Amino acid sequence: MSSEGPRRRRGLMLVLSSPSGAGKTTLTRMLTRDDSEVELSVSWTTRPPRQGEIDGVHYYFVTRDAFRAHRAADGFLEWAEVHDNFYGSPRAAVMSALKSGRDVLFDIDWQGAQQLTNSAAADVVKVFILPPSMKDLRARLESRAQDTKEVIKRRLSNAYSEISRWDGYDYVLVNEDLDACYTQLRAIISAERQRRQRQPWLPGFVQTLLKEDT
Repeated sequence: MSSEGPRRRRGLMLVLSSPSGAGKTTLTRMLTRDDSEVELSVSWTTRPPRQGEIDGVHYYFVTRDAFRAHRAADGFLEWAEVHDNFYGSPRAAVMSALKSGRDVLFDIDWQGAQQLTNSAAADVVKVFILPPSMKDLRARLESRAQDTKEVIKRRLSNAYSEISRWDGYDYVLVNEDLDACYTQLRAIISAERQRRQRQPWLPGFVQTLLKEDT
């Protein structure tokens, strides 16, 4: 159902989490490309931009002092420290999108997912992406040619801890075949959009039906 018109649904917060290299960033890119009702929550981060990243598009790149000040003002729905850097999702833009019937996609880790659940459980749908094997995960990290050997080693070490959080998610997908995984993800989103709790127009519609004569 479209989010437009008198039967506008409430948007959802879609969380995608995975160990680094398991595919969540690629899935995020595919979803925002193909689905006009999904927008990416652009996070603040204190890490430096990677090659090709644009401030305000991929992330808002800020200083640690600026991040701490915004956090103190309750400006984030969630925030986390990952690989020695801070990440946070700005509150105002997300809540405005949900109210207008748009979905907001979060490319965040388990810490952020837990915070979102604590603050807005009814709006959150959490999906965890697993690699088919740890050897495959290493190969993907190495093939990106973005990180040093030391960084790759740390990411692999952190992956064991991140994967152990899998049972805190609503859905778990194994990204062995990217296209198949993407199809499964789209099916999850389609079903979650139809939950009655996300249809604020539905109670009034049902009452109208019950008053009609046959």
